Amino acid sequence: MKSRWPIRVLCAGLALWYWRFGLARRRPTAMPRRILIAHNLLLGDTIMLAPLLKKLRSQFPQAEIVMTCKRAFLPLFVPGPYNVRAMPFDSHDTASFFALFRERGFDLALLPADNRFSWLARALDSRWVVAFEGDRPAYKNWLIDEFRKFPDHTMALGDLIAKYLLDGPAPLPYQSSDWPAPPAESFAPPASPYCVLHVGASTRLKYWEPAKWRSLIAHVEVSGMKPVISVGPGEETLVTQIDPDSRCLSYPGVLSLAQMWHLLAGASAVVCPDTGVGHLARLAGTPAVVLFGPGSATLFGGGEFWRGIPGRKLTIEKFPCRDENIVFRRYLPWAEQCGRTSAQCASPRCMHALTADMAINALESLLVETGGRLARA
Repeated sequence: MKSRWPIRVLCAGLALWYWRFGLARRRPTAMPRRILIAHNLLLGDTIMLAPLLKKLRSQFPQAEIVMTCKRAFLPLFVPGPYNVRAMPFDSHDTASFFALFRERGFDLALLPADNRFSWLARALDSRWVVAFEGDRPAYKNWLIDEFRKFPDHTMALGDLIAKYLLDGPAPLPYQSSDWPAPPAESFAPPASPYCVLHVGASTRLKYWEPAKWRSLIAHVEVSGMKPVISVGPGEETLVTQIDPDSRCLSYPGVLSLAQMWHLLAGASAVVCPDTGVGHLARLAGTPAVVLFGPGSATLFGGGEFWRGIPGRKLTIEKFPCRDENIVFRRYLPWAEQCGRTSAQCASPRCMHALTADMAINALESLLVETGGRLARA
């Protein structure tokens, strides 16, 4: 893998140059013409920026809005949701930096998570940089113009970022028409009706036991719906653990992100751990039952912006070891989650506490609400 140092040195030099010689024009403007959102978040966190994107577009209808993201997520932005242009940034890839540098000259830069991107924002000649306070280490904050505070009360992360990073009225709730489906290569979709069981996750501490998935599969089959199993690349063994006889249709790490959108969009419902696919289902307008183990259902389980998309958050409130209060390296006393690694946690008791019956009941309730059907065996 290429080193980050060339881009770090380049960013630092340019950032200090623009910071030093741009002092006279460092002031906020009421109507920015060019806006940068700088981050490198994971899929779910990127989707949770939708409230901020909609709010920006509502307040600044004529502004050019550019957002950095991982290259793998670019297909989601091909349809141009909220007329936002996504550009890839990889600190190992000098070409991605120079492509952004050609876009330099922003009136406003917003940092929703990691304040290290203040150096990138300055290197791109951003006039006014706004971020949340409290990030560590201190060098991340040296070039920031305006710091915003996190609230002292519970709320969903997407709502939080939109409300506290940018002044103004809240955006209207999400509608599926906000974000058109991305173009995707054709693939063989399941016959309807079907229910997607996405069994993979970003960490094995979010895996649910195979026996519980099998119980859920049995109930979906009895209902007359087809259970469809999906996982991401490198997680194929999960499919064989859950369905050793290959009775279910499965997509073992073979779908692109855009194809996954279309698989979810055609489903009657989705069941998955707290991972990017749960957020993608919400974006596609598909009802989802999301299993929250280490993660906070309050922070990551939707919120006011997504209230029009039916869903169920399956969690055990106040689980004893979900006791860490760190979000994006900031201390947030009300944010109860767990960021322990597999080396620190041998067995995810928080996931094991979620029973098959809890998931079945949640799915039944959700399908009744949305007009689907699931009969208890």
